[in-house]
Amino acid sequence: MTQQEARGKEKKLLGQGKEIVGIITGNTAMEREGFRQEAEGAAQERLGKARRKVGELVGRDAKASKK
Repeated sequence: MTQQEARGKEKKLLGQGKEIVGIITGNTAMEREGFRQEAEGAAQERLGKARRKVGELVGRDAKASKK
């Protein structure tokens, strides 16, 4: 797991927490902020995963071409 994936996962979890607290307390602003933060975290996590996968493919192809 890359740092970007980990930061995205952390942001996603924090957003879920804020969203839940917003729902429980009736604070719609906090609920919306949590939803937005959760979506940003999920996107960041997916981007980190995609970058890692591309890096793995490029590294594997580079090793294969040297043989």
